[in-house]
Amino acid sequence: MKPIVKVNFLGGASTVTGSKFLLETSEFNILIDCGMFQGLKKLRELNWVDLPIDVSSIDVVLLTHGHLDHVGYLPRLIKQGFKGKIYGTAPTLAIAQIILLDSAKIHEEDAKKANKEKYTKHKPALPFYTIEEAEKAITFFEVIQEDKWLTLSENISARFQYNGHIIGATFIEIDINGKRFVFSGDVGRNNDYLLNDPKKPEWADYLFIESTYGDKKHPEQDIETILIDLINKTIHNQGNLIIPSFAVERLQTLMYILWKLYKAHRIPNIPIFIDSPMGNNVLDVFKRFPKWHRLSSSEYYAMCEYVNIVSSYRETWETIDNKRPKVVIAGSGMVTGGRVLTYLQQFIDEPSTTVLLVGYQAEGTRGRQLKDGVHEIKFFGKYYPVNAQIKHIESLSAHADQEELLAWVSNIKNVPEQVYLIHGEASALNTFRVKLETTYNWFVKVPKITDVEQLIV
Repeated sequence: MKPIVKVNFLGGASTVTGSKFLLETSEFNILIDCGMFQGLKKLRELNWVDLPIDVSSIDVVLLTHGHLDHVGYLPRLIKQGFKGKIYGTAPTLAIAQIILLDSAKIHEEDAKKANKEKYTKHKPALPFYTIEEAEKAITFFEVIQEDKWLTLSENISARFQYNGHIIGATFIEIDINGKRFVFSGDVGRNNDYLLNDPKKPEWADYLFIESTYGDKKHPEQDIETILIDLINKTIHNQGNLIIPSFAVERLQTLMYILWKLYKAHRIPNIPIFIDSPMGNNVLDVFKRFPKWHRLSSSEYYAMCEYVNIVSSYRETWETIDNKRPKVVIAGSGMVTGGRVLTYLQQFIDEPSTTVLLVGYQAEGTRGRQLKDGVHEIKFFGKYYPVNAQIKHIESLSAHADQEELLAWVSNIKNVPEQVYLIHGEASALNTFRVKLETTYNWFVKVPKITDVEQLIV
């Protein structure tokens, strides 16, 4: 009887969040990514349910990259009995450490605030995990070299390959008894402002590919002209340009673009405030790992000097009280939490305010609500009228679009035995499934959460 690999889709299936894929074999069990669910309440509630597997039987976790929806469940995994190693590239583990500690701090603060102000149904509200639990998870980290095979057991090895998207991100190839399993992670884009082009897989017996933009082509937007126009209008209206931003990559990209525009005399000297403790820490990761990005040392230091780094909550309020027109870049990117909520609480009801969304906005997030045109928005237990102008730049996305995903798989020399579409919403998944089937004549499936596939190796 031929060996079987059991694939458990524990997250990131029929949704863009909570990525977790467990490969069970007779000799070794591997979890690829360990993310938190975000967005819709029914998904977020899954975070509080223990995984439907024996967590103590997982031997190793392999991380494609450090985003919360790929690493944010790690402290809970350890709480449920995981005792193995957590592998990732050096920048990925550095990012994961920042994100886990920041996330734990927010969980603790949100629970404390909810209990104090009594806008919770839970008595008491508890943090999803604590700083202490996040710190414990970090002790399990072990750095893996990019592009080198790691022997996991007698018949199983893994390799991490550069994938753009964010600093440190990779796709992961796993060879089991001579069959190659490829997990795309999140695929980056060519010609990125900060990152090199993604590498491409050349062989895949079983391919697990993200589909975030499987139904779209990123629009050809002139990002620099849009930013110039919005900044000039902000100055004219004596208002505020608020940019909710992902702390990893997007924030640094915006800093870089704005610095380049100022250096070229294309925007005036409007104050730009970076209010993201996590984003500031990520800047240090860029300094520590120069080979993982395209910024020169002089560019890095110049763009950091150009902006005002907000380092405390007191400075957040000083920035709010500053009546000058200004640009504020603050986390979080989907407006699910973070310092940006404090700015929106003060400014979202003012017509002179512009809120610029600069990335994917998942279902159920405040960012998606704003993008879809809501007239009021709820945070801190209250509703606030939305009188601000809401703008969206989709072409700054760090995710490959449909055309780029098709190009990413174009070097695969064989016909995969099975392709699984993951990390996407229903429309994107189904559209991309048809596109792959018609373009390459591959066998494509769209799994759901808790689905289990048994594959012969």
